[in-house]
Amino acid sequence: MIMKQINLKSRWIWMLVDLLLIYLASYLSWFIRYELRWFRNVETGFYSDLQSYSALFVGLSLVLLLTFNANKVYNIGRSTSWVDEVYRIANSVFVGTIFVMAATFGLRPLAFSRLLFLYDAVLIIVFLGLIRGLRRFLESRLRARGINVTNLLIVGAGDIGRAVMRAVFAQPHLGFRVVGFVDNDSDLGVTDIGRFKALGSLSQLDNILESREIHEVIVTLPWSDQQEISQLVSACERRGVRARIVPDMFQLNLSRVSVEELGGIPLIGLKVTRFTESGMLAKRMLDILVSLAIFPLVIPVFLLIALLVRLESTGPIFFTQIRVGRLGQTFKIYKFRSMAVDAESQQDELTQLNQAAAPLFKIPEDPRLTWTGKWLRRSSLDELPQLINVLQGDMSIVGPRPGLPKEVKQYKHWHRQRLDVLPGITGLWQVSGRSDIAFDEMCLLDIYYIENWSLPLDVILILRTIPKVFMGRGAY
Repeated sequence: MIMKQINLKSRWIWMLVDLLLIYLASYLSWFIRYELRWFRNVETGFYSDLQSYSALFVGLSLVLLLTFNANKVYNIGRSTSWVDEVYRIANSVFVGTIFVMAATFGLRPLAFSRLLFLYDAVLIIVFLGLIRGLRRFLESRLRARGINVTNLLIVGAGDIGRAVMRAVFAQPHLGFRVVGFVDNDSDLGVTDIGRFKALGSLSQLDNILESREIHEVIVTLPWSDQQEISQLVSACERRGVRARIVPDMFQLNLSRVSVEELGGIPLIGLKVTRFTESGMLAKRMLDILVSLAIFPLVIPVFLLIALLVRLESTGPIFFTQIRVGRLGQTFKIYKFRSMAVDAESQQDELTQLNQAAAPLFKIPEDPRLTWTGKWLRRSSLDELPQLINVLQGDMSIVGPRPGLPKEVKQYKHWHRQRLDVLPGITGLWQVSGRSDIAFDEMCLLDIYYIENWSLPLDVILILRTIPKVFMGRGAY
C-alpha cells in the first residue's frame, strides 16, 4: 500500500511563503504609515516613498529568515502547539526588527519611521500566525481522511507502552494511528487494549512489518533489554521503517521532566506533579465558582425535569447510588431518575444486551429507560444534580467518571490510576466519544488527563462539553 502523504511543512516552501508575507506586511505598513497616516500624521519633509524603503525591506526579510532558522521556526514538531509556534515567530520578528532598527539608526539623511517598524512587526506576526493556523486546519482535515497519518507499531504494552497509547488517543490532531502492539508477555501480547490491537510477541515483528503498512515503530522496552532493542532497530532499518525509543528511566512523564546540559553531560530534573496542594486548591476554587455560576441558570431546568419525571412515573425524582471516588472512598451520587424504579433489579435479566466490555454495563436502547429518561440520557441532563456532589467536595466538574464498587473490584492494576483524583461530571473521554469508547480507552484518556492536568485544560474541557451535550453523540 502506498503511504498517502502531502508535505505541508517543506522548509523551502515555507521560507518562500514567509518571504512573500513579509513583503506584503512591509508594503502595508508603509501604506498605513505614509498614505493612511493612522495614529500619527507625517510631518512636512518626512514623507518617504515606497522606493526609499525597498532596500530596507529586502534586508529585513533576510534578517528575519536568519532569525527564524536560529529559533527553529522551520523545525516544528507535531506536538508543538500553535501558540508556541507563534511565540517563536514573534520572538524572532522582534529580535530581527530591533537589529535592523539599530543597524539603520545612524543613516543620514534618510530616517526610517520607527512607527513603521512597529506596524511591520505586528503585521508580520499576524500574517505568519494566520497562515500557520490555516496549515494546521488543512492538516487536520487531511488526517481525518487518512492522509498524512503515520501508522505506529508499539513494542511493549507495559506502563510506558500504555502511556504512548493514551498520548496518541488523546491527541488525534497529531496524525498518529496505532496499528497495534507486540509484547513478549503471554497475557499482554494477546489482549487488546480497547481499539489497540495485540499482534503477538516480538518474534513476529518481521512478519508484521512485512504484512502491514507500518511507518514508525516506537520501542517502550526497559533499557536492560539493550540487545533486543538494538536488534529491533536494525530490523526496522532494513525495511526502511523509522524506529524511536522511549526512555524508561523511572517511567517518567515528559511533562514533568526538564533537561539541561553541563559541558555535554545531560542533567535531568524532575518537576513536582501538577496536583500539588496549591493545584488542587485552584481546581477546587474553579469547581465552586463554576457550580455557583451554573446553579441560578439551571434552576428552571431543574424544576421542569422534576415535573416531567414526576408526571411520567411514580417514584423518586432523584436517583442515588454509591460510587467510588478519590483514593477508593465511596460517596452517594445524585442524578435525575431516568429509568423505572426497579431498574437495578432487572439488570441480570438484560445481561445478554450489554454492549460494553467488562466491567461496564451499557445498553444503547435500554428498555428500562422512561421516555423522559431517554431524553435526559441523550442530553446528559440527568447529570445536573451532581453539581451538589461538586459543592459537597465528593466530585469535581472535570475528572474521571466515578465507577460502581463492583466495577472497581474488576479493575486491572493500571486502571486504578484513575482513582488518584476526584471524579468529575465531564472529562476528556466524555468529549472524545462518551459511551462509544471502550473502558480501556476511557482509562487511557483519564490517566492522560491526570498526568497533564492544568486549569486551562479544565476550562477547555468544560467548553468542549457544551456542544457535545447539545449534539448528544455517544450518550446512552
